[in-house]
Amino acid sequence: MCIIANPQELKKRHVELAAKQERFPKKVIVCCGTGCLANGARAIVDAFHAHLAEKNIKDFTVEAVKETGCHGFCEQGPLVVIEPQGTFYTRVKPKDVAAIVDKTIANGEILSPLLYKDPVTEHRIERYHDVNFFAHQSRIALRNLGKIAANDIREYIAVEGYQALAKVLTTMTPDTVIDEIIKSGLRGRGGGGFPAGKKWRTCKSVQSDIHYVICNGDEGDPGAFMDRSIMEGDPHSVLEGMMICAFAIGAKQGYIYVRDEYPLAVVHLQKAIDECEANGLLGDNILGTDFSFRIRINRGAGAFVCGESSALMRSVAGEVGEPRAKYIRSVVKGLHDQPTVLNNVETFANVPIIMLKGADWFTSIGCKNNSGTKAFSLVGKVRNTGLIEVAMGTTLRTIIYEIGGGILENRPFKAVQTGGPSGGCLPESMLDLPVDFDSLTKNGSMMGSGGMIVMDDKTCMVDVARYFLSFLVSESCGKCVPCREGLYQLHELTIKICNGEGTEEDLVRMEKLSESIIVGSLCGLGKSGPNPFLSTIRYFRDEYLAHIREKRCPAGVCKSLITYTVLEDKCTGCVACITACAYNAITGEKKKPHFIHQDKCEKCGACVAVCKFDAIEVK
Repeated sequence: MCIIANPQELKKRHVELAAKQERFPKKVIVCCGTGCLANGARAIVDAFHAHLAEKNIKDFTVEAVKETGCHGFCEQGPLVVIEPQGTFYTRVKPKDVAAIVDKTIANGEILSPLLYKDPVTEHRIERYHDVNFFAHQSRIALRNLGKIAANDIREYIAVEGYQALAKVLTTMTPDTVIDEIIKSGLRGRGGGGFPAGKKWRTCKSVQSDIHYVICNGDEGDPGAFMDRSIMEGDPHSVLEGMMICAFAIGAKQGYIYVRDEYPLAVVHLQKAIDECEANGLLGDNILGTDFSFRIRINRGAGAFVCGESSALMRSVAGEVGEPRAKYIRSVVKGLHDQPTVLNNVETFANVPIIMLKGADWFTSIGCKNNSGTKAFSLVGKVRNTGLIEVAMGTTLRTIIYEIGGGILENRPFKAVQTGGPSGGCLPESMLDLPVDFDSLTKNGSMMGSGGMIVMDDKTCMVDVARYFLSFLVSESCGKCVPCREGLYQLHELTIKICNGEGTEEDLVRMEKLSESIIVGSLCGLGKSGPNPFLSTIRYFRDEYLAHIREKRCPAGVCKSLITYTVLEDKCTGCVACITACAYNAITGEKKKPHFIHQDKCEKCGACVAVCKFDAIEVK
């Protein structure tokens, strides 16, 4: 492709590419997100190439194989979809490809063993969009994942890519662009939920020759991969969103800050930037207008604190990634002390479609003061794990039981943790809570970047608080005392309670300490750091008291407070537990009840994991 000289030429290319897609509707879509690649998706693509080349099936050539970004249903991967029928195959292996080509593609026969099996009804489901995991979602930020090839700009142009940019450059002014974003109610999807348009307006109003746009791709929450998947599977939507922002605030330079643990995202983003430069969509006089803009990738070293805006900007500038006091907001004095807009990947991915479809369309989705959708990483003790996107205001119950398929092994739901390590845990009574920025914050949790961890009755909430506080202590940059020392002390006190050594006075001390950390910490990491304790003590105080008063862990997790014993009436003497025990703590003969020696037992749980007869009791 050569330089696209003006919007009319861009439109012409879109029409040509879209028409070509329509002429060849038959596709083999292979999910090549990170999860599926790790499970062998590359070998599946190669196998399809080889078999289709060999079979020479009409309208199903090697070109029909499309490698897309993450579909989100990672737990069922590798995934293959046969279009236009929408036949959905899960957990595909390279050895299955020959049968898919010979039977499904050549003869329309469905391979039932490869279809998704509903965990509730146990029925096999044939069509992609009939699977509950997808049927209950509303995809805006993730709209192109699983549909277009990530590493080809022609695929993005075919689905109206860069048409929003053309519209902005030829029919709107910077102020009308900002007005539209404000009217849409778009709030930053990175955690704080600050109105994006208001941030853009403030930045534009600062008198300066230089303004910057930064995309925050430093997704630090463990287990979260929303931004990663967008950068890997639809990088052009992020670039287009940044370009529109740059036009609105008068920026000529932008940066994408990506953690180095996301190598595929870096590769795809760089290829997208190169393609844009080659086609005249980045550089000087974009689409024949006066607008000029360039984007550069900065790779972060993986520090959690660099997700904080001022720390991220210092890292981009080549300094140590530490927060600064925000007596002046970074939107006024940010990167290199110049006015800077920082939004995250998901926020920018929303911008192009808002400009194309309009603010009224966007506000028709979601709920009051929380328009649009939100992407989440749904993980934990739920049947369907993966990447999802739902309208703001969707209840936790719908997410966990309709999309997630309910709790594993039909165990009771206990809590869901939202907002990443410094988020909060919500109990069963909150299952009908609408998920939006305001409702989560009001009830002691937060949106964060979109991590969502589901827990069952075998989860100890004191141990959960201890675990997340441990993460936050290790990721604190150490610059301010309230965060560095306060979180450390809070963590030590949770360990004391988990060991059965805590007192009720400790709880009072922890609550007062939490207040001091919130008031005195320099950045959002410290201020939200006590959330794991505050939310669990708010909703699960009885569990803390059981550890303190009764020296008992109700969930059977805290090692100092539990014992493993064999139930003689259930033990069949199969010796599986004896074989599994690495500490020689279990003795016995075949077909006779075994015995656990408490002085040797390390409470590792290996015996419980291998026992098929529920003969190991944890108390």
